[in-house]
Amino acid sequence: MESQYLKRCLGSCLKKGLAEVVEHRPADPIEYLAHWIYNYKRILDEEKKRMLERIELKKEREAALEELEMLRKMKEEEMMIQQKLEEQHQRELEEEQAKLELQNEEDKMQLQQKDQEGSEKTIAELTDRPGAPNLTTVEELDESGQFETATDVMAESEQENSQPI
Repeated sequence: MESQYLKRCLGSCLKKGLAEVVEHRPADPIEYLAHWIYNYKRILDEEKKRMLERIELKKEREAALEELEMLRKMKEEEMMIQQKLEEQHQRELEEEQAKLELQNEEDKMQLQQKDQEGSEKTIAELTDRPGAPNLTTVEELDESGQFETATDVMAESEQENSQPI
């Protein structure tokens, strides 16, 4: 059991350390081996630390990539929402424009109808309004400079038309 423990915990460290001692043949091999084991442990700790840092960096990088992907999706969604809002606004504008055009057409038709109603009125209806001139009694100057009323002129023209030719 003890040999398995030593192989598992110190096996490779002692093999490499003893190989160094044999290769360099220091004056104090025990002190040399002690410093070498201490240095070996420091290197293993640094390597373990670097490994943990790499794992942490990898996790951070994955988190950053996920965040970038989420931002991209949010941007796409924002663009889609903005496009839908623009389309809805455009439809509303078109509907409003159509309503305005329809209202303009109705107004034109009402104006035309009023114009037709107004043009269908006779002169008598128009002259019966207060403040309108009385066209049946308009006085005119004849060639001799005398005033003639329109009723007199009309009566004379009727007399001329009734006389046989």
